[in-house]
Amino acid sequence: MAGSNSRNRTIKLTKEEERKYALELLVLSEAASLPEVINKIINQDFFIASDFLPLKSIDLLILDPPYNMQKNFNGRKFKSMSIEEYSGYIERIILKLIPLLKPDASVYFCSDWKTSTSVHLILEKYFKVKNRITWEREKGRGSKTNWKNNSEDIWFCTCSEKYNFDIESVKIKRKVIAPYRVEGKPKDWVEDKGNQFRITHPSNIWNDISVPFWSMPENTEHPTQKPEKLVAKLILASSKKGDVVLDPFSGSGTSCSVAKKLGRKFIGIEIDRKYAALALKRLQIAETNKEIQGYKDGVFWERNSFPYNK
Repeated sequence: MAGSNSRNRTIKLTKEEERKYALELLVLSEAASLPEVINKIINQDFFIASDFLPLKSIDLLILDPPYNMQKNFNGRKFKSMSIEEYSGYIERIILKLIPLLKPDASVYFCSDWKTSTSVHLILEKYFKVKNRITWEREKGRGSKTNWKNNSEDIWFCTCSEKYNFDIESVKIKRKVIAPYRVEGKPKDWVEDKGNQFRITHPSNIWNDISVPFWSMPENTEHPTQKPEKLVAKLILASSKKGDVVLDPFSGSGTSCSVAKKLGRKFIGIEIDRKYAALALKRLQIAETNKEIQGYKDGVFWERNSFPYNK
């Protein structure tokens, strides 16, 4: 259902669609086996649903709980807390999740600048903290009395020193500013339809990702939706095809949709019925449309570069 602007590609739900998809949502009341929850969206409070999930079944955890700020999620209001209170909230989440993870599982934890340092201290208590990814989220008008808040952190952790990390699957295709040649031949770059590109290893600074907006086909009405391109990097780097990805605060289903597009299994938990139903609609779209904006031919393309430069 599109808006009045013909270029608006935001995925929306009618009331009828919400009722229809709601029939497919799970609510757990007893211990569930992995086949019972695999590739499902659970419409339930995480702190309740987590008690019924199978132990040691998750290969990759993508954790994106509400940030410590005032936010309205479809009428469900999240209130900001003191740093100490929010740290306790995060630790309660972590303790619920640890029994669900395989010994070689990886964890990505999304946070904002205010709580990133306290999140780090909590994660270090329970995991091996490997890195902090900072991604540029170019959105918002800024402030006249402060620096514009333009980044978020993603903490990369593992349960042990044995874990999967596939660097080849997350290389970036960048434009070459000064193409260098040796004996007339390109040095470490290739030419593609008149443009010069180099395939490089990714760093922990990500500036090639756009926050979803109304003209992008992945966009939804969820207020804190993560980009599919961002989640695709996490999934490709830290899981294999057929692995199980858990998103315990799945919102409109970005992690689940991307997992499906990339041949992974998934479990999503979302407390709000409308967002959970919206996730199912996105999963249905992913049955036939496997595209992830900014990811093509096995590499991630730099923002505004070919073939996404139109």
